Amino acid sequence: MEPDLAFAPAVALAGMVRDRVISPVELVDGYLDRIDRIDPHLNSFVTLDADRARDAARAAEASAGRPGTPAFHGVPIAIKDLHVTAGLRTTFGSKALADFVPDFDEESVRRIRAAGFVILGKTNVPEFGSLPVTEPLLHGPCRNPWDTERTPGGSSGGAAAALAAGLVPVSQGSDGGGSLRIPASNCGVFGLKPARGRVSNAPLFGDRLAGLSTTGVLARHVVDAAALLDVMAGYAPGDPHWAPPPARPFVKESATDPPPLRVGVVTSFPLAPFQREPLAAVESAAGLLTDLGHHVEPFALPVDAGVAEHFKLVWATGIAALPVDRALLEPFNAGLYDRGGTVSAPRLLQAINALQLASRTIVGASLAFDVVVSPTLAEPPLHIGEMRGLDVDATLARAAAYVGVTPVANITGQPSMSLPLGWSVEGLPIGVMVTGRPAGEATLLRLAGQVQRAADWSAARPPGG
Repeated sequence: MEPDLAFAPAVALAGMVRDRVISPVELVDGYLDRIDRIDPHLNSFVTLDADRARDAARAAEASAGRPGTPAFHGVPIAIKDLHVTAGLRTTFGSKALADFVPDFDEESVRRIRAAGFVILGKTNVPEFGSLPVTEPLLHGPCRNPWDTERTPGGSSGGAAAALAAGLVPVSQGSDGGGSLRIPASNCGVFGLKPARGRVSNAPLFGDRLAGLSTTGVLARHVVDAAALLDVMAGYAPGDPHWAPPPARPFVKESATDPPPLRVGVVTSFPLAPFQREPLAAVESAAGLLTDLGHHVEPFALPVDAGVAEHFKLVWATGIAALPVDRALLEPFNAGLYDRGGTVSAPRLLQAINALQLASRTIVGASLAFDVVVSPTLAEPPLHIGEMRGLDVDATLARAAAYVGVTPVANITGQPSMSLPLGWSVEGLPIGVMVTGRPAGEATLLRLAGQVQRAADWSAARPPGG
């Protein structure tokens, strides 16, 4: 497979299949060959579904170009291993579920299949997605394609690493505290956490984490992210949260420049000092946005330490609520399991209510702007193993210092994205985060499309790409 084809937009590949310029079999075989050659150095995939992918590709080839074929007929994709896939091992990165093979798809996966995508396999995650690095004991660490001694981040670390290395054209992932935007920043790709309720979590998880987590997208090209969001978005019966339907498809928004926007820029955060390189990326991005005609001014997020404590309590109870054997959990999650198990129901409800009250304050203040810009992460990608061997409190403190502002949008439910606009002195990607108004993905995608057209990052490829 030629690298230019491997890194091509998913929507372009879909058009090539539709026009019979390339066959789904060629695409699937090409990406599987790249996985075979490149992924032993990255460990981004933990389960491959090569035989079924080839069968699906052959079936897609037979009907390619016919009227009524779905939009992404025969285009490969990867699914994060926190998401349930029928007939395909789903481990959640844990020894407790090392051999679990579900007999159903969760709603977002069902919609991805219905859109014609061919699932190549499942991507690496930290155990139950609880850490911002992807180093599960079950599967071993996932490595960043830009520097294999560094982490791609987490929890969608495998999804971002596979995408950055050209092993898939687009990746599905999810975000409960930054889990799409963190690896997007570390791997130099675009990551979008949609608004709360935009993508259904049906049928399993509902509101287990008080609405913190949602399924989203990793892509090199904004148009791909918008198109995949169009595929996954929408209410499913019984959803505890839902977002209003968009005025028009998100893919059309990504091709439309926004009007001049009022942009609030965050350059300090009381819970995590930003290092020099992330700040430099934000300053450069603010200059670009000014050049594009937007009005940029400083903004201070109204967040205090109490918000972080309530977030950690909800996170711990989410681990304690898992129907798994505690003895099979990794030490960090076992510690969270124990801690969460001691939280009373009234105390949990108090924490959830406190987060909701904080959300009103944060959203109310940020409504002075169309979007808020900040560093995605407080520092460049960590080294592999940097968070290993710490106790629970030290791990939580290190994670908080690393992820910076990312959990705020999970608390508020606002859509948020990471744009690959910066570089460290060591040549590592640095993301710039842009958070929109509630249910404001259309504005984010318009802005992201405009920025990519002005400063296209898609040609940047890691070593060996």
